[in-house]
Amino acid sequence: MNFFELVIMALRTILGKPMRTLLTMLGVIIGVGSVVTLVSIGQGTAAQIEKQYENLGTNLLVVNLLGNGRATQLDYEDLMELEILPEIESIAPTVTKAGSNVKYERTSESFNVIGTNDRYFTLMKTELAAGRELVPADVEFRNQVAVIGSEAAKTLFGNVDPIGYDINIDGLVFTVVGTLKEKGSNIGGTSPDSSVIVPIETARRAFKLGQIRTTYLEAPEIGQLVTAQNTITQFLTYKFKSSNGFRISNQDELMNARKEASSSLTNQLISVALISLLVGGIGIMNIMLVTVSERTKEIGIRKSIGAQRRHILMQFLMEAAVISGLGGLLGLLLGIGASLSWPLFNPGQPTELSLEIGIYAFLFSVFVGIIFGLYPANKASRLKPIDALRFD
Repeated sequence: MNFFELVIMALRTILGKPMRTLLTMLGVIIGVGSVVTLVSIGQGTAAQIEKQYENLGTNLLVVNLLGNGRATQLDYEDLMELEILPEIESIAPTVTKAGSNVKYERTSESFNVIGTNDRYFTLMKTELAAGRELVPADVEFRNQVAVIGSEAAKTLFGNVDPIGYDINIDGLVFTVVGTLKEKGSNIGGTSPDSSVIVPIETARRAFKLGQIRTTYLEAPEIGQLVTAQNTITQFLTYKFKSSNGFRISNQDELMNARKEASSSLTNQLISVALISLLVGGIGIMNIMLVTVSERTKEIGIRKSIGAQRRHILMQFLMEAAVISGLGGLLGLLLGIGASLSWPLFNPGQPTELSLEIGIYAFLFSVFVGIIFGLYPANKASRLKPIDALRFD
């Protein structure tokens, strides 16, 4: 009996009781489907993270102050003097006021207000939709002007061009001088789309924001990033008399940290999904034991007319493999469907299908079926013809 005859015989047998077969395959279907879906979500998240950081370039440093008090304060002028160094191209200190009430006429909404300088737009790789960005004179003279993100512009003004109109931010009037194109999330999940950007000195004085907490620095090229990081580390250590009051991160560190956290969570979820595959294997073993019991006389008849032990073994082993293989195939289709439809229900979570992982999950399901089918198949092959024929 060749391979294809065994497959056809196995299909006829298991399709004879479709409901029992489907219930037997359920654990395998859920396991394979879960693995494919979770991997696609994990890879989609990793790709999204990588895209966010690539949008900012790879030669960017982020300085965060950790302490409080005058011992860990930075002045705007002190920071900007570092631009004379050859390893530092530009610097954009920032202060942020989250959840500010921004109002235009009768429309009012909460947005983040970011106080910064003209370099910020270049470092964040933003693009103008209309008007202009901040200029050095806005910072120097503390002008009450604002550049607003695409979401803020749409919410406050609808289809009206906001350039030249006044908005009210927490009771203070600012003139809109520019709007930004849609960009998406930046580092830390913040987005220029839902932000109002004003001159840093204006923000510090008007909203009493105090010291600068976050600063973005850019090296001229990726090869000078380490030198720039060492320079700013030495500067801050000397100024604060300690290296504990700040944290400096570069793009690779931030991206790798977030991708590692996402990968770790995905792997844990996949481990849980694989358990359902093993449970499905146990279900296959149970149903095959029942099948052996039900077909004992059939086994006796086949042996009495010349079927050898290996023929019986291969017959039942093939049935277990076909059950798990069909379950794996259905699970693969289920996982592909879930992966493609997931962004429709959760637009903020992209997915990225991996054919390689899908094939591995399918092959693993077949392997599980064979492993858990060995015992029932071996039991069937060891039956003695005389005992099998007398079985009631």
